[in-house]
Amino acid sequence: MKYNEISDFIEETHVKIEEVLDGDTIKVKQEFGQISKEIRLYGLDAPEVRINRKMLEDEAKSHIPSSMLLQYGLMSLDFVLQVAPIGTRVTLLTERKHQLDFWKRQLAYVILPNGLCLNEELIKNGYAKASNNYYCQLLPKYQALNLQAKQQKQGIYQFTDVF
Repeated sequence: MKYNEISDFIEETHVKIEEVLDGDTIKVKQEFGQISKEIRLYGLDAPEVRINRKMLEDEAKSHIPSSMLLQYGLMSLDFVLQVAPIGTRVTLLTERKHQLDFWKRQLAYVILPNGLCLNEELIKNGYAKASNNYYCQLLPKYQALNLQAKQQKQGIYQFTDVF
């Protein structure tokens, strides 16, 4: 992915993954400090890993039982842990005009040590779907990758067409 497609962003380096909360949210910590924060990945939505309000909404929309959605959420979480295990040093790119989500978590593109973007990898491999819940400059690209993952039955799409 070429990050010159993103205009006007803030770059943060020297942060490590401290915890993977689910397929679209991680917790990072400054490598040379004590500050930890939650990061919500731009442009995607992954199934929940706990039964909560959002999972019940997803169940109603998708007509997939929450017990199955929970399994899909755990698959997404496992994928993140495989490609970005705890302790992985990452770079965060945050769009200056769209820095926070509704819950005041920082939004970011998470760049892995190999140069790949975790956001893109999740969508491309079918463990998250493109979402316009929060503005994201790369959403059209993510939507195309999502369609491709669905057509190729990648990840969760092996089991369902909707999640």
